[in-house]
Amino acid sequence: MGLLALCYYSGTTLSAVITGITLVVIIQPGKNSWHTSASSGGSVDSVRTADAFLDLYKTVYSKSSSTTNPFDVDNVTETNEIEPIPGTVDGANILGLLVFSAGFGLILGSMEAQGKPLRDLFDCLNTTIMHLVAVVIWYSPVGILFLIGGQVVAMEDIGQMGRQLAMYTACVITGLMIHSFVTLPLIYIGVTHKNPYKFIGGLLQALTTAFGTASSSATIPITVRCLQKNHMDKRVMRFVLPLGATMTMDGTALYEAVAAIFIAQVNNVELNLGQITLISITATASAISATGIPQAGLVTMVIVLTSVGLPTENLPFIIAVDWMLSSCMFGHRDRLRTATNVLGDCIGVGVVQHLSMHDLQKSTLSQETLVEENKVNPAK
Repeated sequence: MGLLALCYYSGTTLSAVITGITLVVIIQPGKNSWHTSASSGGSVDSVRTADAFLDLYKTVYSKSSSTTNPFDVDNVTETNEIEPIPGTVDGANILGLLVFSAGFGLILGSMEAQGKPLRDLFDCLNTTIMHLVAVVIWYSPVGILFLIGGQVVAMEDIGQMGRQLAMYTACVITGLMIHSFVTLPLIYIGVTHKNPYKFIGGLLQALTTAFGTASSSATIPITVRCLQKNHMDKRVMRFVLPLGATMTMDGTALYEAVAAIFIAQVNNVELNLGQITLISITATASAISATGIPQAGLVTMVIVLTSVGLPTENLPFIIAVDWMLSSCMFGHRDRLRTATNVLGDCIGVGVVQHLSMHDLQKSTLSQETLVEENKVNPAK
């Protein structure tokens, strides 16, 4: 059951990324950028597919957290700007730090009593940072105001900017609709041979809650209730839903892939097939690692951008636009992403239950046999 769920989550997330990339390449919402040239952060040179993957591999396993050597003149251009390297931001090896942190945490967790003092230290640091973040959140409207103001002042044609952002929003929403009402139902009907829309009709309360809360984790109790009405097995729900709330981020993956290519188009950067493939892989991986809370995808967006060396200076503008659109009925992209994620979880329960039907029946028979034996031979 676990392997089936993992294959389903990975497949649906990858299909969402492919849908988003296809739409953004066809629609090209960032075409005719308000910048007449590439961003000041530098351009991305066309590289082969093999080179892109080798650069990412080298960055992940780099010996240092910094990818630049101050005494290496080859890394410095004539304008004294560091050339962008895939997987880095301003010379900092982001992917390398993530890999080191994950490995360090796994080893520390396996040390039991020996690692307890250091774990307590990190727990204290985590609590302190959470309190600090809570304070920062209160000032976020002011910060977002200045983010918007700085980006708008830098724009030469605000009208063109508005048209591009409108096309960008339409591209994301169209991709979410296609994935929710075409891709996922096709997967469901292909596996179970049942009407997917009748199944989705029984999930309206869960989808509405997901749209209202913008949190897939907070929607789990309502989702369980809806699936019970659809006669789903409790054993499958208890395993698949919590796992899906953590791993199934189809909407987030689609959004990150579209935003990354949109930023490339805004900066007049031409991406080849290798770089687009790299974006799809990193968007899938980062979406799976994102938490089920509002705006979690914006945090992992940096990983997607740095995977192909795209500049991150336009990312604050996307953050500001997402915050502004969260109050507009037509712009509930984060809420639509969450509803898409929850729908993917529910479809996953139906698919995994159908594929595991034989094992579930064997388990039920074994339990019934054990109960009958206990009745015949009660323990003294």
